[in-house]
Amino acid sequence: MFSSNKIIGILGGGQLGKMTLEVSNKWGIKIYILDPDENCPSRPFCTKFFQGDLMDYDTVYNFGKEVDLITIEIENINVEALEELKKENKIVYPQPEILKIIQDKSLQKEFYLNNNIPTTPFLICNSKEEVKKIISNGDRLYPFIWKSSKMGYDGYGVKLLENDNSVEDIPDKHCILEDKAEIEKELSVMVVSMPSGEIINYPVVEMEFNAESNQVEYIISPARIKQEIKEKAENLALNVSKSFGNIGLLAVEMFLTTDGDVLVNEVAPRPHNSYHFSIEGSETSQFEQLIRSVLNLPVGKTNMISSCVMVNLVGEDNRKGPVIYKNMDQIIGIKGVNPHIYGKKETRPNRKMGHITVINSNIEEAIKIAKEIKKTIKVTSN
Repeated sequence: MFSSNKIIGILGGGQLGKMTLEVSNKWGIKIYILDPDENCPSRPFCTKFFQGDLMDYDTVYNFGKEVDLITIEIENINVEALEELKKENKIVYPQPEILKIIQDKSLQKEFYLNNNIPTTPFLICNSKEEVKKIISNGDRLYPFIWKSSKMGYDGYGVKLLENDNSVEDIPDKHCILEDKAEIEKELSVMVVSMPSGEIINYPVVEMEFNAESNQVEYIISPARIKQEIKEKAENLALNVSKSFGNIGLLAVEMFLTTDGDVLVNEVAPRPHNSYHFSIEGSETSQFEQLIRSVLNLPVGKTNMISSCVMVNLVGEDNRKGPVIYKNMDQIIGIKGVNPHIYGKKETRPNRKMGHITVINSNIEEAIKIAKEIKKTIKVTSN
C-alpha cells in the first residue's frame, strides 16, 4: 500500500539527490538529506537537511536513526554505520554488504571473477613499488590501466600507463592493474531490482567519453549496436545484478570489444549519469524507479519514449569560482532540447554542472544537435 508517511534518508545531496527530490516532492514523500556541503543542490528541495561528513561513523549512524529507510546517491560513505543500522532492523538499500564490495574496485573485480562474470584481466597491488616490481618482472606489459581501489569517480583515480615515466605519476596506494581492452564502444545498462524479487532493465545505451578528462560526454539512446550485442549486454547486466542480490538501482558499465565480447567494467548502485536522459526519454525515470524500489512500490515501465542524446555540461578548463552559464538563450528555443542545471554555486574544471537531453526520433539528428550545444554552452566564471 502506498504511504507518504515514511521518511527516506538519502546519503549525499548532489544533483542525483536533487533529481530524485523532483519525484518525491511530486508524490508528497518526505526525504531527509545528509551532505557535507551546506550549499549542496538538494538542500532547497528536501524536507530536512543535515550537514555532516558522509565518511564519519557517528554522523551517518545518527542520521540513520532519524529516518525510516536509507539509500544513497554516492558510494563514498561510512558503510560500518550502515551495517550497524541494518543490524538494528533499519531498512538500508543498497545493502551495506554489497556496497562494501562496490566501494573497493579490487573487491569488485574479484567478485566478477568468482561469479564467472566476464571482465578485463587484472592484478591487485598494494603500492607503487609493487606496481614497478610487476612491470620489471614482465607480468604487465605497456600499455595498461591503473585504477585506485577506492575513492575513484568520474574519471578520477584512473590512468593509462604507457611507459616507466607515467608510472612515476601514480599515487602510492592500493590499486588494480587492468589489461587495456580493445574497445569498440562503451555501454551501460540500468537494472532495477525490487524487494519483491522483480527485476527489470532499461534498454542498453552508448557512452562517449572525453579523451582528456575521461568523463562521459554524451549518452546515446538507444545504443547503435546489433541486436545480438544488445541482448548480450542486457542479459549480462541482469546477471550481474542477480549475482549481487542488490535492491534498488544498479548501473552496469561495460566494454564492447573489437572482437564482439561484452565485458563488465564497473557498477554503481544508485542513479547514474548514463540514464539522466530517462527523465524525458523513458516512460519512467531512473529517479522515480529509485523511489519505487526503496518503498517497494510496483516497478515502472522502462521502455523508451523516443531516441535521445544527453550531453554533460562541465566546468571549463582554467575557470574556478561563481558559475556563469553562457549562451543558454541560444539553445533553449530548439525543439526537443531539455536543459537541467544542477544548482551548484561554484564551477571548477570538469565539474558536472548540468546536462541537456535532446529528444529526436532521428538519432543522428539528435547527436548533431547535442554536439552543437556542447560547442555553444560555456560553463565558466569571471
